[in-house]
Amino acid sequence: MTKSAVVLLSGGLDSATCAAIAKSEGYDIYALTIDYNQRHRVELDCARNLAQVFGAKGHVELPVNLSAFGGSALTGHFDVPKDRDEAAMADDIPITYVPARNTVFLSLALGWAEVIGAEDIFIGVNALDYSGYPDCRPGFIRAFEAMALQATKRGVEGDWKLTIHTPLIEMTKADTIKTGLSLGMDYGLTWSCYDPTPEGLHCGHCDSCKLRRKGFAEAGVPDPTRYACEPA
Repeated sequence: MTKSAVVLLSGGLDSATCAAIAKSEGYDIYALTIDYNQRHRVELDCARNLAQVFGAKGHVELPVNLSAFGGSALTGHFDVPKDRDEAAMADDIPITYVPARNTVFLSLALGWAEVIGAEDIFIGVNALDYSGYPDCRPGFIRAFEAMALQATKRGVEGDWKLTIHTPLIEMTKADTIKTGLSLGMDYGLTWSCYDPTPEGLHCGHCDSCKLRRKGFAEAGVPDPTRYACEPA
């Protein structure tokens, strides 16, 4: 019997790799993309394309306007940090952190999973190359998984074993890229930049661009990304 999984698919490198892993493990993919009014909206186009590439059984693009709250450079008018080194990235929680984003996203994925009877959710969080986000840590994922069984009809009735899969959580970006390539992933279809140029290029300076570029370099494979600048 084919298993179903809700896969949080942002259009980024990590979420695409997560979807590739889920597909390789035999899951029917139900892709969930959250339009939270993020400034890098080009990733939504990538998510739509990737959902088709992966042959998703369903793809929901759900509007949840987190810019109404603000509090982040991705949803407000703050400047996106640029040209930070790895020590600076790991030193604090950056202004690109969107308050409670993964909690919101997983809650929505949980709702869809309960409706379709899926016992599996995939999310591409990473506790190594993660720019200091607290909602990418293993402790958060395990806590949410435990909460989910107390917060749902099927969980309370005891006939549901929910698993939140985080296959990338201890991978470097290079390891993630190597894994995706081994599964036939085309990373030219993905998006990472937090602050795209008007021409639709990766800026090359934000944390996400720098981690992406570093990942391809350390993996020793060509980077298909179109950046607005050469490496510093």
